Order: sequence, then structure tokens, then C-alpha cells
Amino acid sequence: MKKLLPLIALIFAISSVYAQQNHSHSHGRAVVFPDIPGYKTLKCDFHIHTVFSDGDVWPSIRVEEAIKDGLDAISMTEHLEYQPHKDDIPHPDRNRAHEIALNAAKNSDLIIVRGSEITRSMPPGHANAIFIEDANKLLNEDPMEVFREAKKQGAFIFWNHPNWTSQRKDGIATLTDMHRQLLKEGLLDGIEVVNEMTYSDEALQIALDEDITIMGTSDIHGLVDWQFHINDGGHRPLTLIFATERSQNGIKEALEDGRTVAYFNNLLIGKEEFLVPLTEASLVIKSAAYQGNSTVVSVEIENQSDADYILGNLSDFTFHAHGDVLQINAHSTITLEVKTIDKLEEFDLGFTVLNGITAPKKHPEITLKVRI
Repeated sequence: MKKLLPLIALIFAISSVYAQQNHSHSHGRAVVFPDIPGYKTLKCDFHIHTVFSDGDVWPSIRVEEAIKDGLDAISMTEHLEYQPHKDDIPHPDRNRAHEIALNAAKNSDLIIVRGSEITRSMPPGHANAIFIEDANKLLNEDPMEVFREAKKQGAFIFWNHPNWTSQRKDGIATLTDMHRQLLKEGLLDGIEVVNEMTYSDEALQIALDEDITIMGTSDIHGLVDWQFHINDGGHRPLTLIFATERSQNGIKEALEDGRTVAYFNNLLIGKEEFLVPLTEASLVIKSAAYQGNSTVVSVEIENQSDADYILGNLSDFTFHAHGDVLQINAHSTITLEVKTIDKLEEFDLGFTVLNGITAPKKHPEITLKVRI
């Protein structure tokens, strides 16, 4: 057995190095998206749980995961009313998870936003209140009063998983009279169109109809790496926020103005006014030149984002080596051979972004300007 120990240690060391190399190769881990004109693109997850409600990890682990994922801001949104670990971790102060996370992040530039999850049966279901001042003051039997108190504290409030089959058997997000009252009183600012492993067309339509903010969250309870298969190139669902500055005030102002895109399972979901510039900033023309005396031009397109863009050709041109649908993988470059018939000094390539959603069954259209 003693002779085997050095061999086992060597195998373990080699396996660890291989795992790290494979992880780096398959996924850069840190989520990357470019800024868009006039705004900084911030990566945020505002629906997170720890052992201080029904999660499985300590708040400091959530901070470490977020730093590895290259996030700009997170919030510990523990259930106010649902406390399954209270016998093992009694904590009369509902702000405790936030305080631990805040201390864990003190040597990083990760922004920790104070938040809580209002946890009720339907209606109104569950909602997150972030940018609050004191979670303890949200403990009230009357759900409407909880929303009102959160708003008094300056909260941004969004409806969680409105398509959750435990509260909507048909999986269809639907406004109730109580939700309409919350909207009327200005107590509902956003809605999750993405939660953990689900996306909801109906929630997106509610966001568009009611002019509330589109949100995407992980609602993570276990480990991010396992839940979202990070080592295999997966990613946690996020809200991409387009802010004028990287700060709590900048994030809150952007949320209140609806400047977001949800990022989920390689889908980008948001209003056209933000999704189009994000895509056009991600796809960069690096070079363009005609092939000898032919009228076929080689156009090199680089994807500078974490999304694999799936594009459908809308231009009048056909391609020499691609069909009408092409994919440009994250952080990669393709060469598109465009048949222009005549030699041109410049031209436009129009595409529909098939993995982008601006409304149910609607995809954004982008234009890439090519100069020879």
C-alpha cells in the first residue's frame, strides 16, 4: 500500500492539472459581454439562496462563485417566511446572510445588494425585493403591506418564477387581480422571464405589456458549478444590465429604466433597443478583402461575447461556403465568403438573430457594415 501512495498522489495531481486545463479550454468561466454605446454592460444575479433560508451553501461560497463567474453584482435573497434550516442555523436577523456576503466580498469589487424573497402562496406568489434597508421590517402577515414596506425602503421589486408549475399548473404566467393592484400602486417593477432552468414567453409578454423590467436569475440553491454544468461550458442565467456607471446607484437606475437583457442557455431575451446594440457590439468585422480577381469577398467576423450567435441571412447576397443560417461561436472568428456580383467598396450584411428574443416568436434584426 505504501508503494501505491506516491502513484496515487501522482495520478491525482495529473488529474487535477488536466481538469483545470480542460475547464479553461471548455469555458473561460468569467462571463464576457461588451459594453454598448452609452452604457456599461454589467452581469448580475439577483436571486440567490444560502443556508440562511433553503440553500445548501454558506454566503461566502456565493461570493466566490460570483467572482469566478466575473459578475458585477449579486444579492442574497433569502426567503423571509420559509426557513427550513432554522433549527440548525437560528438567525432572528434576516439581514445576516447579506452581512456575511458583504464581509466576504470586501477585498473584491463585487457589489453586494441587500435583498429578500417575499414567499407567499399564489397570489401574489414569490417576489424579490432588492436595494432594501432592513429585511426584518418585511415580516408582516399582510402581503400587500410587505410590498408597501419594501417600496418605502426604496426597493426594486420583481415577480419570481411566475410560470412555476407548483403555483401555476399550466406553466403559464398570468396576472391576477392582486398583481394588477401591485402594478397600479407601483409595487411591481420587474418580472423573471428566466428562472433557473425555465424561460417563459408569457412572462416576457407581461413585461412588454406592462412596461416592467425583464429579469433573468439563477435562483441557485446548490452549487453553481453543478447546477449549470460550468465545466462543460454551461453558464448560470443572468440579467445583463446596461448602466451609466458601475455602482449600486447605476444598477438600480438601469433596472428602474428597464435597461436589461436576460441571458439563459445561449438565449438573449430583451427589448430590441438593447438587444440589437449588444449583438452588433459583440460581432465585429475584423477584415474584408476580395479573393483575387473574383467578386467573392472574404469577410472575417469575430464574436467578442460569451453567446454563440445563430444568424439567418436577410441580405440579398448569397455565400460561397455557408447556407442562409450560420453560427458564430463565443470568442471565435469565422470567414464568410460573400458573393457581391460587382466589386463594392462597402456593403451591409443583414441578419436575424435566431437565439435572440424581443417578443414571443419575434427575433431581432441586425446590420453589420462591411468596408473593403
